[in-house]
Amino acid sequence: MTFAQLRSDRGQTLPIYIWLTGILLFAALAFFVFAQAASARNGAQSAADAAALAAARDSRDELMTGLAGAVGTDDHWLDWLKGNLFNGTGAAAAAGRLAAENDSTVRGFTQTAVNGFPGYRVDIETRYTVGDSIIPGTEGRQAKAHAVAVIEPRCTFAADADPTKPVRLDCDGQTVNIDPEDFHSDELPDASMLFSVHLAE
Repeated sequence: MTFAQLRSDRGQTLPIYIWLTGILLFAALAFFVFAQAASARNGAQSAADAAALAAARDSRDELMTGLAGAVGTDDHWLDWLKGNLFNGTGAAAAAGRLAAENDSTVRGFTQTAVNGFPGYRVDIETRYTVGDSIIPGTEGRQAKAHAVAVIEPRCTFAADADPTKPVRLDCDGQTVNIDPEDFHSDELPDASMLFSVHLAE
């Protein structure tokens, strides 16, 4: 091979190197864009999950307050263990606080039911955007997500239980005894033992 031929071969491969480098650069930029979008979506979903759980926990606290006040004073106190005797007056505010802590805003808030259990659906939108990228319009686009959290009773009791006498609760295998004639509110177990709060989706 002559020197002239070698120079000719090098001249032909140079455009190929440039072309391959361009493709690799574009692929890297595209991957970065998708990573940005995925990060924003994950952040939005985390914010929605936290907000929905906060709303449900607020209503669980309301249930615990109502139960504590009803035992020994209301013959229907066992109804509180069904998990649906709450007004939910503080739930929306609780969801809003958790969304804000995650740099997001609540755009939709509704009370709902899943498999017969009460809960909340929260729709959020991030305050931050996907950011600048090679795709036009993404610099102003915010991520959105929703989540549903439910309040599920964990305790059962005998169908013929007398609410005026000591009642034995079976809370997922753990026994809780409540005597309405000799009851103090601080005797109630932790809220998580009586009611489970979890995401439905």
